[in-house]
Amino acid sequence: MLFLGIQYFNNLNNKELHIKNMVCDRCIISVREILQRNNIVFLNISLGTIELQSDMDPDQIEELQNEFKQVGFEILSEKNERIVKQIKAIILKEIFDADSNSHQNLSVTLKENLHFDYSHLSSIFSKTEGKSIQTYQNELKIERIKELLEYDELSISEIADKLGFGSAAYLSTQFKKITGTTPSKYKISKKNRNTLDTF
Repeated sequence: MLFLGIQYFNNLNNKELHIKNMVCDRCIISVREILQRNNIVFLNISLGTIELQSDMDPDQIEELQNEFKQVGFEILSEKNERIVKQIKAIILKEIFDADSNSHQNLSVTLKENLHFDYSHLSSIFSKTEGKSIQTYQNELKIERIKELLEYDELSISEIADKLGFGSAAYLSTQFKKITGTTPSKYKISKKNRNTLDTF
């Protein structure tokens, strides 16, 4: 599945549904078809979020949940799961958005957007995902590096700068630590890149 833009979401309310496993435009199309088939009026659909025109009753939500599960989606009902989804969306945006090169510290970015202390967010993420926020970010950065290597448009130094690694040497060290191979060797083999819906 292709990454076609990530939007993080704030101001949660009961007219918004937060959906797990939406990672591309095809996911949005699939969700739209399900909503239309069930005569559910919506104002907007973005990756991970459906903005409804009006509240849904519990029976409608349960019926919708069943349909979503058949195609691999899930309505997030727990607050912690919604927070984790937001954290992931922000990290995805920071890494894959070509215009996002500020390299602001992730803890600061998360705190500013989600209005929780980083230690609280880190604890929630680790308990829910079984890995730290930093580990998730590093794994995702590696997938982005693989993608950029396959495009063959940027040097390793340029990729390091783009993703905030500081130096090509540090990028290469981290890449080999996670993948077992160097960026140069990966560039030749061009294999084993994961799709985003595995994260």
